[in-house]
Amino acid sequence: MNEEFVSKTKRKEEMHALQALGVELVALPESLLNDMGLDPALLAAVLETKRTKTHGGIRRQMQYIGRLMRDVDPAPIRERLAALRGESAQAAAAHRRLEALRASLMEDDDALTKFAAAHPQADLQALRALLRNARREQKEGKPPRAYRELFRFLKEAESDARPAAPAEG
Repeated sequence: MNEEFVSKTKRKEEMHALQALGVELVALPESLLNDMGLDPALLAAVLETKRTKTHGGIRRQMQYIGRLMRDVDPAPIRERLAALRGESAQAAAAHRRLEALRASLMEDDDALTKFAAAHPQADLQALRALLRNARREQKEGKPPRAYRELFRFLKEAESDARPAAPAEG
């Protein structure tokens, strides 16, 4: 009997945590919500909340979302949200790997050859231009605009190289 007992305070904390998770879901754009794999009733409630304009209506919808969340396992939703925020261990590791790749490309032309072999779909002319501009920025002490663009280019090339994500373009 003791194992089943959950205090009212603990239940309220859990409900508030689920409502807070609902608030995060409501803040997401619709395109990401559709990719979250949410329960259809929960997805409909979140989308309805996004359309609601009055404060009282939003409050009621958020309570309803919290109630719906009781029947859903929140762990996968939290993991997806953490991945979107870049807080997951996988996202952090991928970010570090891309930073290391960018640094090696900046320092060594052999890294460009290896990258080209590993990513035949990548636009090497654009990559060379980004590298040239990023190196010039570093040498002249300018703001790292091309350096950041290089990171975005590498991130996109990595995501295009994954078999799970079909390459467009």
